[in-house]
Amino acid sequence: MTIDCRRTGHPSILAVRQHVNVGRQMRFTWLPAEDGRQAARRPAPLDSVGKVITASVAGDGGPAYGEGMHLSEWAEGQARSLLEPLGRRWRHAEAVADAASTLAFGLPDEDADVLMAAAYLHDVGYAPELVTSGFHPLDGAQHLRSRGQDRLAGLVAHHTGARHEARLRGLEAALAEFEDERSAVSVALAYCDLTTGANGQRMTPDERLLDVERRHGECSVVTKGLRAAWPELMELVADTTALQAGVPAPAPAHPM
Repeated sequence: MTIDCRRTGHPSILAVRQHVNVGRQMRFTWLPAEDGRQAARRPAPLDSVGKVITASVAGDGGPAYGEGMHLSEWAEGQARSLLEPLGRRWRHAEAVADAASTLAFGLPDEDADVLMAAAYLHDVGYAPELVTSGFHPLDGAQHLRSRGQDRLAGLVAHHTGARHEARLRGLEAALAEFEDERSAVSVALAYCDLTTGANGQRMTPDERLLDVERRHGECSVVTKGLRAAWPELMELVADTTALQAGVPAPAPAHPM
């Protein structure tokens, strides 16, 4: 997968476009020509797109990463190897990452890379080889912590209001071992998850809730947890939608 980046009129906005690059993975950027016209597309220095990973870490079921590789590239490989055999789990993760690419423009480079990585890995706990508790945010977080990825582990553990379902499962204390950063990155991750269906299709949050009820059952712990999280999740959706439209978001009715 490649990401083309182009500066728009506002200096803080990075327009990100996703493309499929069959047979290899490389990142490109649009670099301005001296006369102000758009220069030809060519590989961008890694440090101009996102954080360069310098520590080499091997992961079961996925590639190792090292110097010269972005965290999101490593995450994509991990997620693909663990989720692609599950079919729709991989399609959903890939589509969430695609949605995240459109929200990364307002983030610092490192946070943008972390957002993309978390989007790929948010459901990695569904992989059969990682299941321990049966609660996918916790199982995915434990896997990532074992790989030395504490920030990613926290984002995966707490994605999309997971603490509400954890409480219903009696796993609230276990989940609390991971940091809930409650940042622009976690808000964007929740928004992308809530607007992406199980098979990767775009949908509204309300459609997503109805789909979860249909697949899991109205009385399931998954549905009950999501419904418990719904008020705060709708605040996150409203904030993100307002930011996308350039409209100041209303003050939240209660803390997240």
